[in-house]
Amino acid sequence: QVQLVESGGGVVQAGGSLRLSCAASGRTFSNYAMGWFRQAPGKEREFVGAISWSGGSAIYADSVKGRFTISRDNAKNTVYLQMNSLKPEDTAVYYCAAPTPFTVATPRASDFASWGQGTQVTVSS
Repeated sequence: QVQLVESGGGVVQAGGSLRLSCAASGRTFSNYAMGWFRQAPGKEREFVGAISWSGGSAIYADSVKGRFTISRDNAKNTVYLQMNSLKPEDTAVYYCAAPTPFTVATPRASDFASWGQGTQVTVSS
C-alpha cells in the first residue's frame, strides 16, 4: 500500500481559499488514481473528488463542482485539493485516499485501499 500524509488544513472565513496537499510514499505514485473525501462531525464520509493516474481527468461531487480543483504532481508524489469560495458547510476533516494500483477512482470510499490521517478544515461564517 501507499502511505499518505495530508497537510494544509486550517481555519478560513467563508468565501476564502485553502489548498490541501497529500504526499505519497512507499509505491510508484503515478500508478495510482487519487481521491479526496471529507467527514463532518456526525456525518458519513463523503466523496469530494478524484483524479486519474496522469492527472488528465478528474471527477467531483456536485457540492464542490466549480469551487474545488484536484491536481497532481507525479514528480513530487503529491496530489492537491484547491478549495475556493469556501462555505461553512465545507467544514470537515479532509482525507486523501488511493485505490489499488491501476484502478480507476470511483466515488465509493470502499474502493480505496490506502488513507491518510486527515486534516481539519474549518470555515467560519
